[in-house]
Amino acid sequence: MTPAVDEVRYERDGHVARVTIDRPHVLNAVDEATTARLNEIWADVETDRDVRAVVITGGGDRAFSVGADMSAGAVTTSGLEYWSRLDPGGFGGLSLRRTLDVPVIARVNGYALGGGLEMVLGCDIVIAAEHAQFGLTEPRVGRIPLDGGVFQLVRRVPHTQAMGLLLTGRRVPASEMFRMGLVNEVVPAERLDEAVGRWTADVLACAPASLRAIKQMVTHGAGLTPHEAHGLRVPALVEALDSDDAREGVRAFQDKRPPMWSGQ
Repeated sequence: MTPAVDEVRYERDGHVARVTIDRPHVLNAVDEATTARLNEIWADVETDRDVRAVVITGGGDRAFSVGADMSAGAVTTSGLEYWSRLDPGGFGGLSLRRTLDVPVIARVNGYALGGGLEMVLGCDIVIAAEHAQFGLTEPRVGRIPLDGGVFQLVRRVPHTQAMGLLLTGRRVPASEMFRMGLVNEVVPAERLDEAVGRWTADVLACAPASLRAIKQMVTHGAGLTPHEAHGLRVPALVEALDSDDAREGVRAFQDKRPPMWSGQ
């Protein structure tokens, strides 16, 4: 299968990687070729220490992603076959990925439904346009949110709110997802890029080594008690504590100047 290179744009802007699922003709639905390309991108980001933040979005102004491509001719497997071939990284290789140690920001510019919401659940920071809608709509087409939706949502929002979405398949506006705590900020569509840029700048103001350590600690500490998690010795933590970034941060504070992060 030829990866959908033209339908997934991967661009670099300094230390920021921008990933765009560019299939607006199907509301940025994801097919097998798109998934393969996304997995290539995540693997590249994981090995590129120069990338310090990722922004993922959808092409056009109507959708972030409506999940699996169910357009005519796109669905070729049964539910059981799909289940047997689940990507270990989750939907789009992102919703359950445990090895992506840089902050991932979701720029939600429209519908985030089904697998689209699952990808949002794989992000660290979520910025949404006012017109965006969210939902795990799989039950309404006889399917199940298998790529992290069922288990991730109940960990990210209060139980009854999560079950209210899971057991109805309903769509909710960005403002409601903000109240639930899944969305960090909701802005008018014309201010979406401004808000994403502001959050990205705040991420880049932090030491990359510190952020890698924090992400690894959060990922590996999931399910542990605070005492158990306190004893974690993940690789990025040890590296960060003895890094050039750690020393530069102290020097910059003492010199009353902005730090110059090396990422080392």
